[in-house]
Amino acid sequence: MVSGVLRDAVRDVAGREPGDVALRCVGAGVYASPVAFKMGLDAGAIAEAVSHDEISAEVDQGFVILRVRAGALAEAITEDPDYGVAAGVPPVELIDRPRVFENPGFSVRFAYARAMAVQRRAKDFGVRPGRVEPAEDELPLIQALGELPGWARSAARKGDGRLLVQSLVEVADAYHTVYERCPALPVEEKPSAVHASRVTIAAAAGIALRNGLTMIGETPRERI
Repeated sequence: MVSGVLRDAVRDVAGREPGDVALRCVGAGVYASPVAFKMGLDAGAIAEAVSHDEISAEVDQGFVILRVRAGALAEAITEDPDYGVAAGVPPVELIDRPRVFENPGFSVRFAYARAMAVQRRAKDFGVRPGRVEPAEDELPLIQALGELPGWARSAARKGDGRLLVQSLVEVADAYHTVYERCPALPVEEKPSAVHASRVTIAAAAGIALRNGLTMIGETPRERI
C-alpha cells in the first residue's frame, strides 16, 4: 500500500515511471525513502504529491517520510496473500530441535502455528476480523511486519536467505509477545472490537510467516 502510493507520487513529480522505489520501515506505520536523492527530485514536491486518506508525508533531511495508521498495515496484509514475497531467496535449513524459543526454527514455526490456531478458534467463537487499533505491546509486531518485505528483497539481491530468517525471527518473537499479552479470543467476556482487531493481527502475522517460510524453502505447517 505505502510503496504504491509513493510510486504514484514520484511518477507525478518525475513525469515518468520510477521503477523500483526504495522504501524502508523505520517504525510502526513509519516509512522512509531516499528516492528524492536517487532520482534528483524535490523531496518536498514528492511529499506534497502523496495522495491517500490514510497516509501523510513530510520531509526529513532530504528523505521522504510517510506515516500511515499503524493498524492499516495489518489490515492491508490480510488482503494481500503474496505480502512480502520476493523471487530468488536462497533456501535455508532451519533445525527443528530443540523445541525451545531460543531455537529460531522452532520459534518461527510455532509462531505460524499459533497465528493459524487463533484464526481457527476465532471462527468457533464467532469473532470476525476487524479494524486494527494496536495496543502498545502490538506495535513491535506491526513494525516487524513492515520491515519483512525489505529483508526479503535484500535476501534475494544478496543471495543470502539468512537475512530473511532474521526478519522472520523478529516477526515470530514479536508475535509470541502479542499472543501472550494480548489475547485474541474472549474467555468469559463477550467478543469485542479488541478481539476483532487481534484476530486481524493474527491473520497478518500468519500470512507474513507463511510467505517467509515458503521463500526459504519450507512447507509451513499449521500444527506442530
